[in-house]
Amino acid sequence: MTRDTIFNELEGSDGVLHNRRDDGEPIPLSDEISLLDLLIVLARNRRRILLTTIVTVLIALLLAMVLPVKYTATTSILPPDRGSSAGSALLSQLGVLSQLASGSSGNSLGLKNPNDLEIALLKSRTVEDAMVNRFHLMELYHKKRMSQARDKLEKIVDIKNSTKDPLIYISATDPDPQRATDMANGYVQEFKRLSGTLAVTEASQRRLFFEDQLRLAKDNLANAEEDLKRTEQKTGFIQLDSQTRAAIEAAATLRAQVAAKQVQLSALRSWATGENAQVKTAEGELEELQHQLAKIGASANGSAPVLQNGALEQEGLEYVRKLRDVKYYETIFELLARQLEVAKVDEARQGATIQVVDVAVKPDHHSFPKRTLMLLGSIVLGLIIGIVWAFVAEGARRLSHNPEERARLQELRQALASRKTQQVQRESSVQPR
Repeated sequence: MTRDTIFNELEGSDGVLHNRRDDGEPIPLSDEISLLDLLIVLARNRRRILLTTIVTVLIALLLAMVLPVKYTATTSILPPDRGSSAGSALLSQLGVLSQLASGSSGNSLGLKNPNDLEIALLKSRTVEDAMVNRFHLMELYHKKRMSQARDKLEKIVDIKNSTKDPLIYISATDPDPQRATDMANGYVQEFKRLSGTLAVTEASQRRLFFEDQLRLAKDNLANAEEDLKRTEQKTGFIQLDSQTRAAIEAAATLRAQVAAKQVQLSALRSWATGENAQVKTAEGELEELQHQLAKIGASANGSAPVLQNGALEQEGLEYVRKLRDVKYYETIFELLARQLEVAKVDEARQGATIQVVDVAVKPDHHSFPKRTLMLLGSIVLGLIIGIVWAFVAEGARRLSHNPEERARLQELRQALASRKTQQVQRESSVQPR
């Protein structure tokens, strides 16, 4: 298509170049807004835009100088690995029966992020109240209530979990750089004190529980040994054949395991609900042990196992029962002693070991206000305000030079004025005379 053909298609009957709308109606090119028109408006109002930008920058600089300077100190900590405790490590070296005692010392909280527990403790009311009292924040921030001081503390302290590493970062912001440093480090100290108290309390409860159970098992074992001694003297039984002794020991061991598992369940239910995974696992193991005990012809209440050699005489049967009781209480005593040692080891740890990776140091540069960002932002804001102002002023100028648009603006003013006049008249008419 040639240049003459294009102009013939664009040229209308009036000899003026047109574009075409979607419906085919021509649009005069003189009514379109082009990039050149925009540049002309900006060039015509360049002083207004420049003046607006300068004023905005001056206001931003004034604010940057007037706003109070604040400093931020940051410390980072590495939470402990809660996958296994020291007691669990000890149990792994105690033999096959360690599986029965390991359940009460585990820590399976089901958290998606292992640091969520530490962050929750750092943000707890106990730690925040300790910080408020330690730095006298109620007097410092002129607050009358402890809750108001805690709200202020939460605004100036940022505790977050990093997505790039397993560390927890604690940042404190304050006009005094030294106080900001002390607050960041103080959070770690208060957190250590709280976590240590919680850990000792839980371990102490387990230790006291197993101490009572062990004392009872020790008394039962002593009584069983005395009964066995009297039975030996009465019946004259000193030695059993190997098959009978093996059956007795197997039944006694299973009964002891059932009793130990029941003790473990009691310890678990003292701090966990029935939906806890450890409780359900222990219940399944208890059911399996009871099933094995039933297979050999014995029960948890002390009935004798079925022996392959036939029925024993009455004196021999009494001796077997006493010997079985001794084996039973010996196994119980051994299992409870191991669980007690685990609880003592966990109690001796005195809480989770928190490793401080970076101790907060006194900041050498303020963190607020950020003067460079404020300056750049004020320049951009000033340009935007100036450009908008330029286009608004240009539009008003064009409307004022167009007779038709001027008449419509005058009609709009009259309509607004008449409406305002009617409202004033309506209000004056309702006033009492």
